[in-house]
Order: sequence, then C-alpha cells, then structure tokens
Amino acid sequence: MAERSTAAVDVADNGGDEPLTAKADEATTDGTAQAEDTKGASPKDTENTDGKRSEAVPASPDLHSGHKLAGRYRLEECVTRLDGFSSWRAVDEKLRRAVGVHLLPADHPRARSVLAAARSSALLGDPRFVQVLDAVEENDLVYVVHEWLPDATELTALLATGPMEAHDAYQLVSQLSQAMAAAHREGLSHLRLTPGAVLRSSTGQYRIRGLAVNAALRGITAERPLRTDTEAIGALLYAALTHRWPYGDDAHGLAGLPKGMGLIAPDQVRAGVHRGLSELAMRALANDGATASRQEPPCTTPDELAKAVAAMPRILPPEPTFTAPPAYQRTTYQQGTYGRPSSHPSAAAQPVMPVPPVPLQSRTGRVLKWTVSALLIAALGLGSWQLAEALLDRSKGSDDTGVTEPNEDDKNNGDKPASSAEPLDIAGATEFKPDGSGIKEQEVPNTIDGDPGTHWVTPRYEGFANFGNLPQRKQGSGIIVDLGKVRDVSGIDVSMYRNGQTTTVLAASPDASSPSMTADFDQPIVKRTVSGSKLEEKLDKPVRTRYVLVHITELPSDGTGGYRGGITDISVLG
Repeated sequence: MAERSTAAVDVADNGGDEPLTAKADEATTDGTAQAEDTKGASPKDTENTDGKRSEAVPASPDLHSGHKLAGRYRLEECVTRLDGFSSWRAVDEKLRRAVGVHLLPADHPRARSVLAAARSSALLGDPRFVQVLDAVEENDLVYVVHEWLPDATELTALLATGPMEAHDAYQLVSQLSQAMAAAHREGLSHLRLTPGAVLRSSTGQYRIRGLAVNAALRGITAERPLRTDTEAIGALLYAALTHRWPYGDDAHGLAGLPKGMGLIAPDQVRAGVHRGLSELAMRALANDGATASRQEPPCTTPDELAKAVAAMPRILPPEPTFTAPPAYQRTTYQQGTYGRPSSHPSAAAQPVMPVPPVPLQSRTGRVLKWTVSALLIAALGLGSWQLAEALLDRSKGSDDTGVTEPNEDDKNNGDKPASSAEPLDIAGATEFKPDGSGIKEQEVPNTIDGDPGTHWVTPRYEGFANFGNLPQRKQGSGIIVDLGKVRDVSGIDVSMYRNGQTTTVLAASPDASSPSMTADFDQPIVKRTVSGSKLEEKLDKPVRTRYVLVHITELPSDGTGGYRGGITDISVLG
C-alpha cells in the first residue's frame, strides 16, 4: 500500500501557503490542552476546497481574555491560533458553565462554510458527539460555541500510555463506527477524525468533537467522505492495538511504520494483538490493493465497519485480578510467649500452634466448676419433670374424651393452615409512559401470559444506559399491572429479560384510578436495585392496591456501546 501523503493536509491547514510544521503541536481546540497534530490527519483524497487562493487569509481576531461575546460568553484562554481563526476556552455566564468557542473574521473565506457546518452539526443532536451550542455572526465576527468536557480524556493521552487492551480497542471501534454511521445517514462527515478529536468519558463512553466544523475551519473536503472517515477509524483502531501510527510518518505522538514496507497487519507489528481486531483494522484501512489477511472485502463506510464489528464474537473485559491478603500473623501474646524472645532461633520461621488456656486449678476454679455442674443437673431435672407432666396430661385427656385440647395458637388460627403467598389474578397490563409516548406497547401482554419464551423488550439505545439520555425517556419505562380490584399484595416475582437492569417496584394507593405518573405510585414494594434474572420480594406487611408498577430506569450494556432491557413475566403475590 502506498504511503499516505500529508501535503494536502498541510496545504489545507495553511490556506495554500507553506506547511504548518511549526504549529502542528499547538493545543487542541476542545476540552483538553493536548495537541491535535496536523500531519497524517487526513487521507490522501483530502484536499482544500479553495485551492491556492490569491487573496490573503484575514488575520485571526485580536481579542483578549475577558472579552465577552453577545454579552454572555466570556473568553478565558486562547488554546489555538491558526490560519486566521482562533479557539478559546470560555465561560457561559448565563448558564455558569465552561464552553469552547471558535472565532474567525466574518470576511474569512471559510466563514460561511463554518457557519453552515456548525448549524448542520447542531441539528444532529446525537449525544455521542460534542454538541454545538450556538453559531453566530455579529460585529464582523463569526463564532461557534460548543460543549467543553474538562473531565473527559483525549484519545491522544490514552494512546500515549501504550497499546489498549483488546476489550478497550473493541469498544473504541464499535462506538466510533456506530456514531459516524449515524452522522453519515444525516449527511454529515468529519474528515478530520484524529486522536485529538476523540474523548473518553469517565464512564467509558467515547465522544467525537468537531463533527463537520473542524474540517470546515481548515477548508478540508474529500471526494469520498464515507471512505475517509472509515479509514480514519481504522487508523485509530490500528494505533490502539499497536501503539504505532499506520503510515510512514510519525503523527499524534506515535511513531509511524518503517518506511518502504507499506501497511503491516497489527498482529505482525506487536505480539498478542487480537486476531479479529487486527483483521478489522486492515479491512478499514484497505487501500491501493491492500486487503485483510483472510481476504474479506474492505469496509468502505462506517456502517459496513459497524456491521463487521457486530458480527465478531463479543470481546469481554479482562477478569479482575485479586491479590491474596497477607498470611495472618499471630502476635507473641497469642503465641503464649507474652513478648519473651524465643530460645530457638528457628522458631520464628516455623508455624506455631496456639497454646490452649491452662485449666482452672485453684480452689475458686473448683468451686466454680461444681456450681456450674449443679445448675446443669437441676435444669435437666426440671425439664424432665415438665416433659413427663405434659405427657401424663395428654394421656389423661385422651382417655377421657379421645380429643386433645387445642393450644392457644390453635384456638386463634382455627383449622386454617399457615398461609403462603399465592399469585393473584391479573386483569391486564399497560406500558408505563410518563412522557406520553410508548416503546413496545404491542408486546406488553407478553409480561402477564406466564410464558417464559415471550417478552416485552426495549429498543436498543445508543451511548447512555438511561434509555439513550433521550428527553422523552428521562423517567424510564416499565409495566403497570392491573389486578382488577383493590387487593392485599404481599410480594412480587418478576422474571427480567436481562440481568443488570436498575428497577423499582411500586404500588399505587388504594383509591388510585388509572395512575400514569411516578408520583401516583406512593407505596414501595422493592426499592431501587440492580436486578438479576429474577426480582423477588416478600413483604412483612401487605399493601392494599389495585395497580403495581415495575419501573426500569437504567438498562444494561450489550457490550457494543448500546443498552437494552425488558421484562419476561410478572407475578403479583397475595
């Protein structure tokens, strides 16, 4: 495979002038202060939309810390100044939060394309991307405001520590390919998907910054944007597996491959690389005749790459390793030496059995032993006498009447056996829709049919366990069971579709009619818990209700960046 040319990127980053090698290590424009290298950042089919322009690029606006935009965004620190635009860390004084701001003159040749890219990116609203919050032209300035994620870690920093574990690399390629596939479906490309454009949150979720905007700021386009972004993801996977950049030049703090050798499979660069991920990286990077080792077709779009990842056997995280606690050491007091040094030098190296306590030999000890013995004999005699008296009374009663006199407990309970919880009849079930919109309402009857082979299953949500962090799913979902009339409920038995769902079970008040909101269910049955395959609870005191809610607020991960859950069967006990 031919080595990737970086000349086009250098031209794009400098408006057609000389290469920006002196500026390639400047700080990035978002969330962290690490460098986003320009070299090797884009495939060779990337080019400058404007070509070599005869007009000079306007200078970056001469602003300073403390300047306010729109009377709201206060500039704090300039993190990049490049090719007529600058990027800042700022504060949104209205919402009291940190934001990032890109600034460029309104007469900049790329100002219109930057505004258009920012507004298109803002319409996507996908939480897997760093969100554009505002895009404005005023007072001869164009500025784009975006989220600032100070607690996220840039992929550049993660790669600097060495290659990733197979599970982490699997999560990286899975989440990035799915996110970019969603963006391309909306007509948006990144074209500058480098390690500096990828952030990992504290929860392990990857977020992509600069969608469409980073390329527009630098005037970068591509004839094949789908292929460009796919190759970029492949390069990130390659770097994660090998700690090397998959081209001949060093880039992003990583050493490149030996010049003249072309593209080498990751499992040939470093021992122990996961074979499936190695082949996947080659399929994503396939170019100029290079193919994966088993001759699978190349992945030319993020969607194809995401499907290839999903077709792989799931790569589980490594098992946690536990360090055995140090062996218990007896003190000299416990060993019976009371702090006196041993007369045998080797005694410390040999296990010492504990010395049993010395038997009581004094007069007081003998008196105590006799006293205890006498008490035990008296207790045994008293118990034997009471037992004999009870047997005689029972025999006498049998001779007189043939019927044994019931005891007090029998009188209170009558002839009824001890009660046990039994499933109550269920009149119907509905989906819990606190925001008015349903999920899988047609599957709700599956939760009360008693069939373990049928289920109510949520859709697959991307990126966030709380139902994708969607506004209409902020309160989660679940199933409301209708018992037909007010009954005494003494427990619940729920078969969950998957382990790991955060679930609460609540009962409505006895006088409730058609409850539909969380506030309508004010009697707890099961407090918020992460359930296994079964959720069972027996109450000490029954609750009176007609309606029972099985409420799910967080879903378990499917291991590929998505979240899904559901309920198989619900049984309400009376």
